[in-house]
Amino acid sequence: GEKLFVDQKCSLCHAIGGKGNAKGALDEVGSKLSSDDIRAWIVDAKGMTAKTKAARKPEMKSYTLPKEDTDALVAYLAAMKKK
Repeated sequence: GEKLFVDQKCSLCHAIGGKGNAKGALDEVGSKLSSDDIRAWIVDAKGMTAKTKAARKPEMKSYTLPKEDTDALVAYLAAMKKK
């Protein structure tokens, strides 16, 4: 999951551990969102933007990744919990 986060250039808009764009910190995303919601943000970002009324610009684009890559990315992000 971590390698995918880097390879897909997620850090252009998001940060983990202070690396990346601080406006989109994901350090505790696993404490805030379910795995299903994290998956929805990856595969249907437009739908989640509307559902959550997210105001951040530019809007996140949806990604079409192989299922195993999406699963790995969801597992990686879901593990990001408050310490």
